[in-house]
Amino acid sequence: MLVSSVILHPSSLLRSAKPTAPPPLPSSCCRRLPHSPRRCRIRSREPENLAAAGASALASSSMDAAEAQARGGEEGQEQEEAMKLLFVEMGVGYDQHGQDITAAAVRACRDAITSNSIPAFRRGSIPGVNTEQMKLQIKLGVPRPTQHLLDVERVKAVFPYGKIISFEVVDGGMICSSGVCLEAMGDKNDDCYIVNAAVYVGY
Repeated sequence: MLVSSVILHPSSLLRSAKPTAPPPLPSSCCRRLPHSPRRCRIRSREPENLAAAGASALASSSMDAAEAQARGGEEGQEQEEAMKLLFVEMGVGYDQHGQDITAAAVRACRDAITSNSIPAFRRGSIPGVNTEQMKLQIKLGVPRPTQHLLDVERVKAVFPYGKIISFEVVDGGMICSSGVCLEAMGDKNDDCYIVNAAVYVGY
């Protein structure tokens, strides 16, 4: 029996230990789509800071709104405690000639109260309450340019009974043209004044 011996040279071992290159990929795998854009996302800390600032401002404004709502609720509760509201009367008044804003306000208040009857204060429908305990809150919508000309005491005199606990004038109503200027009726121009009234009745 013959035994053949093979002697390997050390240099041949070193050559065989070298890594072999991987086989090349098919050309279809390396092909890029024509005109395909490269998409990348750039992250910046500035938007994060802005978002944090926005969130902080939103939280602050929410707290302010909550506090304002709480104050408004407390004020509304105090107002309800000051007067127990029964009903609301509304009216509108005009002054077509003469440009007298007080005349328009007086007519608005009369329009609000003259179409209503209030027997509850006289027939004892509410125990212990009569016209002496009646309370009124008056709110008028008056054009701003004429508000300083309003005679409040003249308007208050319209109400035959009831204690007026508040009188508020807000921007409202209207100034429009009557279409004609009559000097014989005191017109300085053709302005017509319109006033809205809301009368809150309670005790």
